[in-house]
Amino acid sequence: MRLLALVAQFIDRFTEASGRLLAWLVLAMALVTTAVVVLRYGFNSGSIMAQEAIMYLHGCLFMLGAAYTLKHDAHVRVDIFYRRFSPRGKAWINSVGCITCLMPLCGFILFSSWDYVVASWVIRETSPEPGGIPAVFLLKTLLPLLALNLFLQALAETLRNARLLIGEPG
Repeated sequence: MRLLALVAQFIDRFTEASGRLLAWLVLAMALVTTAVVVLRYGFNSGSIMAQEAIMYLHGCLFMLGAAYTLKHDAHVRVDIFYRRFSPRGKAWINSVGCITCLMPLCGFILFSSWDYVVASWVIRETSPEPGGIPAVFLLKTLLPLLALNLFLQALAETLRNARLLIGEPG
């Protein structure tokens, strides 16, 4: 069981580090959005690449930040009953939810997006807009990365909850 605890800790550290790094994308999005607005209304000019950069940053933040949100239990939850459960009851709900819903969903996203992403990489898909970012294939790669990151964090959550359920010290 010690090995499982180490695996969960490693995944948690990875998720924490990537989440903190991703938080900087919020600042980058705000700065690029400000630049787009100033260019448009101050100088009557625009940049398709800057507008698409906002979309790329937003996609990275939300797709890659989902695991960080799960780690910090900040995801949307219907707590009508859950909030009244004991820590052991919550561990059961979280474990069952991860194993029966979240992990299979991650597998589905990974496998259903794989050919879509590979096809985009094969042609090095670019923006359909003139002057857009020539890397749509990178944006589409966020789909399998979301699935992998979220699956790993769901695994860490399940391992942590299993340790609580068997009474092993945290």
